Amino acid sequence: MSKLSHEETLELLHTLESRFTENVERHSNVVWSDVLERIQIDQDKLTSLALMEETGGEPDVIRLPNGDLAFCDCSTESPSGRRSLCYDESALEARKKNKPAGSALALSEQMGISLLDEETYRHLQTLGAFDLKTSSWIQTPDVIRQKGGALFCDRRYDHIFVYHNGADSYYAARGFRGMITI
Repeated sequence: MSKLSHEETLELLHTLESRFTENVERHSNVVWSDVLERIQIDQDKLTSLALMEETGGEPDVIRLPNGDLAFCDCSTESPSGRRSLCYDESALEARKKNKPAGSALALSEQMGISLLDEETYRHLQTLGAFDLKTSSWIQTPDVIRQKGGALFCDRRYDHIFVYHNGADSYYAARGFRGMITI
């Protein structure tokens, strides 16, 4: 995506501020003017946020377990514009037929965002109920990935589940959630 126009930037900032104001439980003791100051100085972060919004992520500010602030995908279900992807490029290349359009890791890199790890995914679930009908790829430890697997999560029965699957698998209801620290 190219640099946002002035109008696109204003529209994005308005959307983000509205979501921030409507969901204060996700970021208590955080002031919008501080967030605005952090993101306005970095065009790359604004572009990444626009891509998160464009692909259905509904990014909002959360405080990470380590205390840092981040914009994280807070859409109720895994972002609709980031589904039906295998885990990474090597898994995509390994598929002989019925290849998906791409991979979660490649798309997240193109967007300038990071996949959530298990700790952050579980933390996000303390801020709301997410992935009740979908699932989301998460960062997978190398030891699992080297054996051909990848991890994904969802929320069922009011419990957070972490599962494994072949990294080359893809489903219409599985996407990925991303974040960008600010």
